[in-house]
Amino acid sequence: MEEFDAQTLINSGLAWKLEGSIGRQCMAAIESGVCMLGHSDHYDYWGNHVPSRDQVQAGTKGSFDYVAERMGLDHAEMQAGKE
Repeated sequence: MEEFDAQTLINSGLAWKLEGSIGRQCMAAIESGVCMLGHSDHYDYWGNHVPSRDQVQAGTKGSFDYVAERMGLDHAEMQAGKE
């Protein structure tokens, strides 16, 4: 899965509604710092809450700062600007 696709799926909430392998790939991208959580919070297929990037502490997985620290500020800004 390309980074752009993962961030777009995360932002839209589709990452958490589609088949499990897609959600797992998107979660792996968040955990590695390639992607961040979306602008809005969502609920997955099972009703579990997935917070927004603003609902997690700065510097923790899923936050803008976490991505900037691992991938660089330019990458974080690019990901943050995706809809």
